[in-house]
Amino acid sequence: MSQSSPNLGLPFLQPSQAQKHVTHNEALAALDTVVQLTLEEVAAKIPPAVPVEGAVYGVGFGGTGAWAGADGTLAVWSGNAWVFIVPQVGWLGWDRSSGDLRVWDGTSWNPPSLSQDGLSSLGIGTTTDATNRLAVRSPATLLSHDGADHQLKINKANE
Repeated sequence: MSQSSPNLGLPFLQPSQAQKHVTHNEALAALDTVVQLTLEEVAAKIPPAVPVEGAVYGVGFGGTGAWAGADGTLAVWSGNAWVFIVPQVGWLGWDRSSGDLRVWDGTSWNPPSLSQDGLSSLGIGTTTDATNRLAVRSPATLLSHDGADHQLKINKANE
């Protein structure tokens, strides 16, 4: 039997293991870090002078001090030491410093790629239907002309 889970690397309790509560608590602490992941920074290089319990940092390349050699990991302050977790490709985290969602690509935390090419419809502030595949509900809309013809329907009815 494996000693850890394949996706999060959480430790499993082993047969005849002493102090099973320690292993169980390790797994809970790791879950507490990565579930609903919020990062104080995504490319931090210098550990904070006064760490906060449970604060998570994405360690950038060239980490110093206690983070030296921990490039590309998640650093979380736990008790009286830094614990490092290796993120997996595709993990999502909220970057508290920028207020943006980020995704780990195996090298760095980047904004997610949300391709909008080839959408069959788009509703902005409202919903679309089979005829009105682009629907906008807004006090103002700017459209620029490109091509030979363009139809524009405006519904001024109160909704």
